Amino acid sequence: MDDMLREYLPILVFLAVAIGFGAILILAAVIVAVRNPDPEKVSAYECGFNAFDDARMKFDVRFYLVSILFIIFDLEIAFLFPWAVAFKDISMVGFWSMMVFLGVLTAGFAYEWKKGALEWQ
Repeated sequence: MDDMLREYLPILVFLAVAIGFGAILILAAVIVAVRNPDPEKVSAYECGFNAFDDARMKFDVRFYLVSILFIIFDLEIAFLFPWAVAFKDISMVGFWSMMVFLGVLTAGFAYEWKKGALEWQ
């Protein structure tokens, strides 16, 4: 039992230091923080343009299109990291399945590029 407690002691010390450091930073922010913010600082801000006056007002959906495309391609690229780490342990089936995946990703990117979804006018 004593050996097990000695193994967990560095974890408990690290946890205590992290909690103490976090508490000190929060208290310092409360003490030092500016109490009279500028009206521009607290105004609403969305997607680079002013907040809407009317909920039925038309707006440019390119913000959402670009963000969705970024999320899709970013998440697909994230699949490459585990594959690259285990590259020497995978078989030829794993290699060629990733090549098919990258082909589909490239075809989707080319399609979006050709349709002009990445153009900002």
